[in-house]
Amino acid sequence: MTKVVPVLILAFLMANCQSKHSSSKKIVTTDITHFWEAYDQIITTKDTVMQYQYLDSLYLQKGSPGLDAIRQARNYTPKDYIDAINQYPKFWTSIRKNTLKAGSYEAAFEKGIEKLAELYPEIKPATIYFTMGVFRTGGTTLDSLVLISSEMAMTDKNTVTTEFPERQGNALRTFFDSEPINDIVLLNVHEYVHTQQKPIVHNILSKVIYEGVAEFVSTLALNTPSSTPAVAYGKRNPEKVRAIFEQEMFYPNNERKWLYSNAPNAFGIRDMGYYVGYQMAENFYNAAPNKKEAIKQLIELDYTNEKAIETYVKATNYFSKSLETLYTDFEKKRPTIVAIKQFENGSTNVNPKLTEITFEFSEPLNGYNTGIDYGDLGKEAFPTIHIKDRVWSEDRTQWRIKVSLVPNKRYQFLVSNNFRTENDIPLRPLLIDFTTAAQ
Repeated sequence: MTKVVPVLILAFLMANCQSKHSSSKKIVTTDITHFWEAYDQIITTKDTVMQYQYLDSLYLQKGSPGLDAIRQARNYTPKDYIDAINQYPKFWTSIRKNTLKAGSYEAAFEKGIEKLAELYPEIKPATIYFTMGVFRTGGTTLDSLVLISSEMAMTDKNTVTTEFPERQGNALRTFFDSEPINDIVLLNVHEYVHTQQKPIVHNILSKVIYEGVAEFVSTLALNTPSSTPAVAYGKRNPEKVRAIFEQEMFYPNNERKWLYSNAPNAFGIRDMGYYVGYQMAENFYNAAPNKKEAIKQLIELDYTNEKAIETYVKATNYFSKSLETLYTDFEKKRPTIVAIKQFENGSTNVNPKLTEITFEFSEPLNGYNTGIDYGDLGKEAFPTIHIKDRVWSEDRTQWRIKVSLVPNKRYQFLVSNNFRTENDIPLRPLLIDFTTAAQ
């Protein structure tokens, strides 16, 4: 009997494990059903307390790991959902039927992933979650989770955009008119590629490479053109896109012009970074003698290895100059602070009764963007700056701030690169460091 019990327990555990394995799904769509259950209750009342309760109990609390992940990845808050539901009722009505079709694509998704595995036999398993978000992505990933944001990914030319602010509405209109739902399998394979890639480094060049690799490999696997409007535009205007990206890739805080945003840019098409990365990947693949090895190298590119990235960029033959030369050209174009009117930077005998500091720039700036941050010495060395008394000169070559100083104290602050020219070229930052005289 003592031998029979362990055997029975082992058999039970094996059966239980097999049951769990067989019930596991590669594609999960329950979040869509739960969203519409919550939506139907939310729109029955104007009481925001009740609206938040419905959202929480019927959608967020019932959420899959995919919903938790996409909220984390895109910082979706309950307020984002409630605001969007209240502001855009025609939009939600127009996409409901499409989103409820998600489950019908399961076989097509699995076939697409099988085709990807033929190109990349080292493929690792991942789960695809169809969720509902608030317009910040069509799809993304977190670890081994593929996260599809159905309110973007399952739209078409009949999706209503008239309720959105003009700029956002225009950008969404262009995207929806490209019939994203018709390319939902391609999107899933694109995002599946992301689950195979190494962690990304957060600079614009790495991000466009990362997105471009996923877009190129997915189109290759499915033997279909990219459905991304940015890629089609870039193919028609390659020189223009490359020239502007070469100018702007070193700009700080410039990601929104190229990725994941409806921010205005020189093209009128969002996410143009996808094209840049796509073209680089295509160039690399076309030049490679061993195509299968090229796919492996693209997917397994190490973004934390600067030398590997530089080698890859060189192999793509995409840019007109080396990265080093492009960066040197960028630095030469940057405006600088050429003088401080009241004292020289580094002075150790500044009058403590001084109430103004005026910065003179090498050229006119846009008169709008400004920025002052703590220096290495932190908050203790930061002077008292009167926020309301910051004034541009008429020609925008000078900027004056009002300060309050005390005797015999070292001050330090950074005039940051948030200052910009009319062409959006950022100021070369300057650390201001001075000490006031004794009383």
